[in-house]
Amino acid sequence: MKSVISLLAALALLLISCSVSDSDKEEWQSIFNGENLDGWTIKMTGYPTGENFNNTFRVENGILKVSYDNYERFSGEFGHIFYNENLSSYKLRLKYRFTGDQVPDGPEWGYRNSGVMVHSQSPESMLIDQNFPVSIEAQFLGGDGETERTTLNVCTPGTNIIMNGELITRHCTNSNSETYHGDVWVSTEIVVFADSLIHHIVEGDTVITYQSPQIDGNDLPDGFPLQDGTLLDTGYISLQAESHPVEFKDIEILRIK
Repeated sequence: MKSVISLLAALALLLISCSVSDSDKEEWQSIFNGENLDGWTIKMTGYPTGENFNNTFRVENGILKVSYDNYERFSGEFGHIFYNENLSSYKLRLKYRFTGDQVPDGPEWGYRNSGVMVHSQSPESMLIDQNFPVSIEAQFLGGDGETERTTLNVCTPGTNIIMNGELITRHCTNSNSETYHGDVWVSTEIVVFADSLIHHIVEGDTVITYQSPQIDGNDLPDGFPLQDGTLLDTGYISLQAESHPVEFKDIEILRIK
């Protein structure tokens, strides 16, 4: 009898465990199909929305690539590829890696430099010669094999943030991440809570946290409709092309209710 009761108790615990596990399961959604750029929109400096100059953004072997093999030299064609959904509170995770050599005449700071923009203006609202969308950037940097170079820093084109109760107006603030040299895949996650907290996570470690993303009225493109200090609680995400080849994969989001 005791063995039967023990068996029933074990089964009950198993059912409860399964029930809790199913209800707590995070529902991640892949937003890159690995076959083409459906669901994404390209905007490159100097070109109309949707024009993929020199086939800079492409899909090969299930990977979204930024490639410069069709360029003789770089002439300021900064690019962004936008996911076609306005988002507010969510987790975004992806893997990136830098490869090869920087295109000739790329800016010095563009060496192994890319990133993902969050709370961004839409690609359609960008001016034709605008280099970067008004947004918050989680900056990806690769090491040069010698010096330390943190990644998942925060940069603020047209925006400001609050850190430790202080309004941060400088363009970039470094994280406390490790340096990743070579052509290695780096796992990242950005957690966005509307207009409150934003966390940058690298290989499972939170490397920088800030809050209150807002408009910087002193650094806006002509005609931008939002005023200085306006909190950003929604926007688009985009991946960057800044003159160095870079690859992205396993791009997923989890909407936070």
